[in-house]
Amino acid sequence: MVVYAGQGDPARTVPLLWRAPAEPKPGLSVDAIVDAAIAVADESGLAGLSMRAVGERLGVTAMALYTHVPGKSELLELMYDRALAELPSDYPGEWRDALAAWADDGMAFYLRHPWLLHISQARPVLGPNEFQLLETVAAVLHRVGLRPRVARGAVGALLNYVRGAAQTVADARAAAAATGQTDEDWWYARSPLLEAAVPDFADRFPMASWLEDDPEPPPGDCTPYLEWDARRSFHVGLDILLDGIDAARDQPR
Repeated sequence: MVVYAGQGDPARTVPLLWRAPAEPKPGLSVDAIVDAAIAVADESGLAGLSMRAVGERLGVTAMALYTHVPGKSELLELMYDRALAELPSDYPGEWRDALAAWADDGMAFYLRHPWLLHISQARPVLGPNEFQLLETVAAVLHRVGLRPRVARGAVGALLNYVRGAAQTVADARAAAAATGQTDEDWWYARSPLLEAAVPDFADRFPMASWLEDDPEPPPGDCTPYLEWDARRSFHVGLDILLDGIDAARDQPR
């Protein structure tokens, strides 16, 4: 399920995104509606998000919401931008450590709100917190000494990398919940069948077999193996990406 942002009426959405913070007060408000909608999406995903579900969470009718938010499309954009406010806006210190910390925070953020992974990045929301995310990453890359055109590519690579890695973990969690079968059980059921069907697998696919050499011991906690392996691969890949950023600082492009 992919949802495209920017489907609401921009004449109404943009002012709502950039409205001045309101003083907390009892009763229905845009902030209360957006917070309730995020809670619904966290629990039920985008498939369970509706104006009715948000209204029920707030103890009001769906129609009462429309006084504050034009519709579901606009609400989704407000949810997306408000959720981004959870991310820290400043990462001081050495740039490599800063980007590593930012990436870890991003992974945790997406796993808290996996519904965000279903909102396409093809069209930005153009909200303040989305711009702050860009500002935060760009500020760290500025310390590296990259030219702007190189930094733009680095920003895209970092954002896509963190989002893609989080998608892998979120999908693994969702698969287990949806099918009732753990990743380990799924593989245990298929591995002997694959070995019997393709006894010469290592000869036919030597590079695929090579990738499985030098295995790392699994964790001692209760983390599912495939989720643990995805997180381990995430940090290995991140180090490689940061090495590339470091190498790019002296390359005129």
